[in-house]
Amino acid sequence: MNVESVMQELKALGKERLKKMYVSNGAREPLFGVATGDMKPIAKKIKIDQALAEQLYATGNYDAMYFAGVIADPKAMTEEDFERWMDGAYFYMLSDYVVAVTLAEADIAQEVSDKWIASGEELRMSAGWSCYCWLLGSRADREFAESKLAGMLETVEKTIHDAPDRTKSAMNNFIYTAATSYMPLHEQAVETAKTVGPVEIYKDKGKSKWLNASENIQKAVTRGQLGFKRKYVRC
Repeated sequence: MNVESVMQELKALGKERLKKMYVSNGAREPLFGVATGDMKPIAKKIKIDQALAEQLYATGNYDAMYFAGVIADPKAMTEEDFERWMDGAYFYMLSDYVVAVTLAEADIAQEVSDKWIASGEELRMSAGWSCYCWLLGSRADREFAESKLAGMLETVEKTIHDAPDRTKSAMNNFIYTAATSYMPLHEQAVETAKTVGPVEIYKDKGKSKWLNASENIQKAVTRGQLGFKRKYVRC
């Protein structure tokens, strides 16, 4: 398949209801409003095609950019490629659920995420923290340096309440994921969540939303989900 035929198939799958929902979350034209599950039959036909993924991502169409992440070859992507994708990721559904997810399957995931976390840019920081969430939720505990992650939890504790909204959300998720998917630091993550307490986002936009890692960790404990690891990061 080429970029034109994929775009035609995606367009045919578009739903106005989903399009409105994506726009309300920050997506902008062009987009079709395709349910991610509806993309799977096309993905099965293509499997992995990095060249096609690059063409689709470059269209600027949200659905095509999302699908690009599904068929990309993360191990073939360089740091420059991921930086270029981040440059095009104009809202969190792209930064955290396309770029960060794709990066999580690359060998350079931690290295690139560390740079993004230190960047001071809201969506890059958000993608960096989110990538660690995808990593912790899918890779063996032995692949991480415990002291490094412990330091990251300390950073979250000190800085989360002053971070930009999307970064706050990803940091909050990092606390939760460290507690539920990285057992060496479960206790520290639980204590971090208690110290941090509820995290307020969107307070400047008229209607605050509160995030509470402690409550979500307790729910995971109750459901017996400690030590959870997913088999695949991408759908």
